[in-house]
Order: sequence, then C-alpha cells, then structure tokens
Amino acid sequence: MNTFPEIIPVFPLSNFILFPNTAVPLNIFEPRYLDMVNDSMKSDKLIGMIQPKNSKYENAIPKLYDVGCLGKIISFKETEDGRYLIELKGKIRFQILNEINTDKKYRNVEVNYNDYLDDLTDEKEKLNFSDLELIFKDLKSLFEKKGFIINWKALEKQSLSETINALAMASPFSIEEKQILLEAKNLEIRKNKIAEILKTYVFDNYENTTLQ
Repeated sequence: MNTFPEIIPVFPLSNFILFPNTAVPLNIFEPRYLDMVNDSMKSDKLIGMIQPKNSKYENAIPKLYDVGCLGKIISFKETEDGRYLIELKGKIRFQILNEINTDKKYRNVEVNYNDYLDDLTDEKEKLNFSDLELIFKDLKSLFEKKGFIINWKALEKQSLSETINALAMASPFSIEEKQILLEAKNLEIRKNKIAEILKTYVFDNYENTTLQ
C-alpha cells in the first residue's frame, strides 16, 4: 500500500478543490509558494491542496477546512519571469489534525488519511452516464449563465468518476458547496450532492423572481 507523509505543506486556494486521480495546472508566483514547490521538488513532490475559510478580518491568517487532497507534481516548468507552471495530480484526500509551526514561509499540517483509503483503490463504481443526463442539462445551463466554457464532448469520453470530479472542480459553486463535494465519501454521494446544489441554483434562476 502507498505510504504518505504525516506532515505535509499545504497550498490554501480559495474556491478550488482537487480530487484523487484528477490533474490540474497551477501557476505559482507568490514567493512563499515558490519556496514550497522548490522544497517539494527536492523531496517527494507532494503538496496538499485545501480551501481556506472566509475570514471577516482582511489581514488575518485564514482558518483552513478540515479536509483537502494531497497532490503530486507530475509536470514542472519555470518561466522567464520566475513563475512555476506545474501540474498537480490528486492522490488521496486527508483530514488535518494539527497545524505545525516551522521556520517556513508556507504552512505545514499534520494529517490523517484513514477516512479516505478508498481513494487508492481502482475499483470502478457502478454509475451510468444516463445518471448524469439531468445533471448535465442543469449544469450546462448554469455554466452558460456564468460564462463558463466546458468541452462537454471531451468530458463524455472520460470515465464517469473523472467527469463528475472535473465538473465539481470547474463548477461556479461557492467555497462551501465545493467543500461539500470534496468531502462526499464516494462518487454516488458526490453525484447526488451536485444534483442537490444544482436545484438551489435552478430555483434561484427560474423561480425566485426577486433575485437579480
């Protein structure tokens, strides 16, 4: 079985989630996160992605959600102006136990993976694309209203889990809603949560005429 470190660096990124077996590009330019990527490239290439909670105080260090996803750097390129362009592939979700004080500019946390060991299995969950027809219809409408552009035909060529996770990551949902999707135990629950969230958007857009 894969073993992962108990203490990891984390990259708090608002309104962004990473799922296991899903790869995302990142543009790194802040000095502390350049340091983090540098250190990671010299060791295990692992970085934790997690959402910060909204804070009432502008300069306060944001609290973090309890659950994030560990990712591995699978592509790295340095630009002429000193930025890093990396691709991060999700490995396994984690739960934060404690934040660790270090001399680093970036944050480090102690984590536990026990609740998400199923992320490491290759077993395919039994869902069909027919399960997604209504979700796709409502998502397309929402994405179009928000100005999001999605290559739907390309999505349908992916596995169902990749499709659902990609839509959850790219969706114009709120921070809290994306966190709910990340913490969903399995694909069936995540699919149902997307449908529930979509119902609130459909209601707001079509039924509640007081909303602008």
